[in-house]
Amino acid sequence: MHHRSLPLIAMAALLAGCSMAPAYHVPTSVTPTASFRVDPGWAAAAPADAVAKGEWWRLFGDDTLNTLEARVLVTNQNLAYYRAAYAQALATVRVDRAALLPTIGASASVTRQGTVSGRTMPQNLGTTGASTATSVALDGTASWTPDLWGSLSNTARGARATAEASAAQLANATLSAQGTLATTYFTLRGIDAQAAALDEDIVALDRALAVTRNKFTAGTATAADVASAEITLANARANRRDLERQRVANETAIAVLVGENPGTFALKPAEWHPVVPDVPQVVPSQVLERRPDVAGAERQVAAANAQIGVQRAAFFPTVSLSAQLGSNASSLSSLFGAATSLWSLGASAAETLIDWGARSARVAGARAAYDQAVATYRQTVLGAFQEVESDLAAVAAYRAEADHYHLLRQSADNAAQVTRNQYQAGTVDYTSVSAAASTVYAAHADEIGNVVNRQAATVALIQAIGGQWSGPVDLHPSPLPPHP
Repeated sequence: MHHRSLPLIAMAALLAGCSMAPAYHVPTSVTPTASFRVDPGWAAAAPADAVAKGEWWRLFGDDTLNTLEARVLVTNQNLAYYRAAYAQALATVRVDRAALLPTIGASASVTRQGTVSGRTMPQNLGTTGASTATSVALDGTASWTPDLWGSLSNTARGARATAEASAAQLANATLSAQGTLATTYFTLRGIDAQAAALDEDIVALDRALAVTRNKFTAGTATAADVASAEITLANARANRRDLERQRVANETAIAVLVGENPGTFALKPAEWHPVVPDVPQVVPSQVLERRPDVAGAERQVAAANAQIGVQRAAFFPTVSLSAQLGSNASSLSSLFGAATSLWSLGASAAETLIDWGARSARVAGARAAYDQAVATYRQTVLGAFQEVESDLAAVAAYRAEADHYHLLRQSADNAAQVTRNQYQAGTVDYTSVSAAASTVYAAHADEIGNVVNRQAATVALIQAIGGQWSGPVDLHPSPLPPHP
């Protein structure tokens, strides 16, 4: 048995590692040859060089936002899910790599028995006339399925690629949570700024109502003027109440993002920081390096490619090698004597002769899955370009609108002042004052909204380019094992 097994063992050693998977190449994708469409004034932002890698939110100069972003990484439950999924994928890699190596086992036993009146009665060993015997056994076993056609190694490669895709999902979820937090936070601070402006308007409108009532008592204003002043004030107070509703909605959303109970979470109103940092122009190749979703889609293609090799290997025989070394004796002192030791070597091979096309169908299915992964990768790349193009256009448009909104607010303030003077002079009624006040508030809200839109568009663009200015995104929160 020993000599017959040697040729099979030698053949297994020579053939182990042969792979049936196609040679893997990163799929080609439709990429534009020129830079993104963007106005000529765009250039790399000077503050970007001083920002820690990936901590893009620090460009906005808000300490509260910095604190919240740090909490997202620790307590966000969505990220906790993806971290656990990544840990599970790493465990799968270790399991599949272990399948490439032999399995070694051992067993030991001690048996003591006796006979009384011809019956085996271990419980009566102390009875007069009983005979006893002790048996000690120790066995060691080893088994190995050589990876002749690359099925196991391709499984391990596929698991590694899947783990890397899981790491990319974690990075993408992290970037998404950070971006959502920043956008929601800027919306909340914009609401606070609108509320502060509206509070000032309410004070002025309340005072104007009192003046109008006095004028009505004196006979210099009409009842319509009083009604118009009351309507304007009531509308402002209603808008103020709606801003409170919007603030609560955004505040509770931030609470969930940082993993805290919305009922106990609170963000006090703070001084508004209308900071809108510049972002650098980005070339298409850099987007491919920085976006974790693109990297993850490419890793899924690699995993699908490895799966083709796994299915193709099923057409070839499976060879298993086994070895056993055992010893059986009546005492521990004689357990390892030559006369009591036994050994064996074995080899077996199995091949499916007829499966009515099942293996061919699995290979075809694996190839179809590969084609799906390639299509997903290419679609992800195209989507990345689309997002960057759209976000660049949004940032440029909101920036161009800023001057117009600023001029609109100044003009509305001036017009309202003129209208109030005319009302005091008795040349216009209070309806004109109310209309001017509504225009002023709308202009203030539009200017604040433009800043919030610019901040949100900047965050969206940062997400679209992968969340940092230079270098590839670190997709591995913990080290992956070496390639098999």
